[in-house]
Amino acid sequence: MNILVIDAQGGGIGRQLIMGIKSSIPNCKITAVGTNSAATSAMLKAGADNAATGENAVKVGARKADVIVGPIGIVIADALFGEITPDMAVAVGQSNAKRILIPINHCDNIIAGVPDLSMGRLVESAINEIRAISREDKIERAEAHLDIESTVQERSEMRYRDAEDVLWNLKR
Repeated sequence: MNILVIDAQGGGIGRQLIMGIKSSIPNCKITAVGTNSAATSAMLKAGADNAATGENAVKVGARKADVIVGPIGIVIADALFGEITPDMAVAVGQSNAKRILIPINHCDNIIAGVPDLSMGRLVESAINEIRAISREDKIERAEAHLDIESTVQERSEMRYRDAEDVLWNLKR
């Protein structure tokens, strides 16, 4: 599973996310994209497999990701003190990836109905969601593998019956 972690400012949320994801979902590939070099550096130090900085990195990463995670501001143009460009927000919003957004009430963006939880609890909740998506992904891949195996088995049986028919016709 390809996970894209996007963060701004000093990258503290992304750093916590990456450390938690790495410890609970070891076989995933994490790409960290910071809106600035400080955020990128913090996420890279936390254990990201790949890292890049800036608008184009968000656009490319959003196209390749299975899951995108970060503060809710990554889908709001001019959020995170102006570090999220309109094109970044559009890239995340239009991505085919599942988005896990951490509800942070900053920069005049207030999320109603969400309790005021600690950052640790919010990050933990996001990691639990990624873990659930990872399990769903594994189940889907296993089911697809079983479908392929049964198709191969059926084709093999059909070839055997076809060969028997050919032999029977030759003997007549």
